[in-house]
Parts: sequence; C-alpha cells; structure tokens
Amino acid sequence: MKTGLVLEGGALRGLFSAGVMDVLMEHGVTFDGVVGVSAGACFGCNYKSGQAGRVLRYNLRYAHDLRYCSLWSLLTTGGIFGPRFAYYTLPLQLDRFDVEAFDHNPMEFHVVATDVDSGEPVYQCFDSFCKEMLDWILASSAMPIVSRIVTIGGHQLLDGGIADSIPLQYFQQQGFERNVVILTQPADYQKTPLRHLWLIRRMLRRYPVLLDVWERRHEMYNAELRYIAEQQAAGNTLILCPEHTLPIGHLSHSRSRMRETYALGRELAERELSRIQAFVEEK
Repeated sequence: MKTGLVLEGGALRGLFSAGVMDVLMEHGVTFDGVVGVSAGACFGCNYKSGQAGRVLRYNLRYAHDLRYCSLWSLLTTGGIFGPRFAYYTLPLQLDRFDVEAFDHNPMEFHVVATDVDSGEPVYQCFDSFCKEMLDWILASSAMPIVSRIVTIGGHQLLDGGIADSIPLQYFQQQGFERNVVILTQPADYQKTPLRHLWLIRRMLRRYPVLLDVWERRHEMYNAELRYIAEQQAAGNTLILCPEHTLPIGHLSHSRSRMRETYALGRELAERELSRIQAFVEEK
C-alpha cells in the first residue's frame, strides 16, 4: 500500500508545511511519494532530498533580498519572486539543493501546474533531478498577475493551485491509498470569490478559459476541502492544518513572522507525531 504526502500552496504560508515536514524528516517518517502545488512543490522537493531546515534557512537569509521577492523583481523580471534567482541561482549555487540525495531516494515527486489555454491541471512526476524539474516548480508557483507564463513542452503554465489546489484525488488515482494532507489554512476555512475582478479580467483577457477557471476557483477549492474531509472520515487520509489563521500572508519580509509560522508547523507535528507515525505505518 503506497503512502503519499499532499501539499497545498499558499506562498509563505508554506513555511507552516515546512515546519511539519522537518519534524517528520527528523523522526524518519517516510512516504512513497509527495505531490506539491506552488509553495508545496517549492518546499516539498526537500522531503525527497532529506534537507530538513533548508526552507526556513533560505527564506530567512533572503527575506530582504530584492532579487528574491520584491516589487523591484516584479518590475525587472516579470515575477514577484525573481524567476532566475529564486528558482535556479538559489538552489544550484547559493543554498544548494542536494541532487544526489534526491536521486537516491525512491520517493516519487509530483508537481502540479495549470495550463492557461485549457484551464486544466497538468501533472509531472520526477524520480530524479533535472533542470526541467526546476522549470516545473517555477510554473507551479507562478501566481497570476504577478508572474510571467512559463512555457514547457508546448504547455503555457501558471500556478497549479488555480486548477487543483489540493491534489488528493490525483494522488489516489496514482495508487497512493493512504495520504497525509498538509493544509495552510485552518479547518474551518472556506475560500471566497475573487476580489478586484475588474482588474483580473482586464489583465487576463487574452486567456478567457483560465479566467473562467480562476473566477470559480473558490468552488473547486471548497469542494476539495469537503472531499478530503470525507476521505479522513473514511480512514484513508490524515489532515494536518493550523489551528488558527497563520500570522503570515502570501508575501512577507518579516523574519519574525516566518519563524513563528514555521514554529507553528513544528509544534503541530511534534504534538501529533505518534498519530502521524501510526497512520503512515498502518498497512
């Protein structure tokens, strides 16, 4: 029976997920596969490479670096998170991603992006590291309006969370029968319709299908919340989420908020560790 780890996005809210994952890595909790959306992909790849602590470390180090996340980056590169710096220079040169460990770990690593022409989710699996994996992580994390479209293999791609925010059903279809799902919103959260629709419609007028999907994203997201709750009640899914709204938003330069958000994830994982271990080990 294959076990999976499902990670939603949320940009810097993903530091909560990083805190959970670091505790699980430190206690030797293993999965057969991980699927990540947006920040879930950016941070989740470190589970396969076994690099506990890396996510918090580089976010703290580059919190005020204009190349990493800034309006300056948006204006000069087209991405609020600098595409070249954040997704290539940082993991390949500055805080090196452990390619050898990633390749030797049999865990599957799946990434979710959204095709801007069809509005459909697109999935890609990586057993070993290659440059294209970084391209897919960039695409999965490319938030509309504040990121450029990423072209890979004929697909024009943006943030995976537009089309499939919590890809539990996808992972079940891949044969992962028991899954731990880490959310970055509290259990009672419900997504509401988009605000500032006039601006979004103006900026995405060339992509009417994507615009329609994004306008209805709250319906998809809330339906996925209902589904994972049903799967938890059925006993094949374990949901881990913050007790309250996290002290950080999508974007932040506050190191104290980053540490606090990460610590909340660690605290939850440490408190629930025995339950998580029992769930993952049950066959």
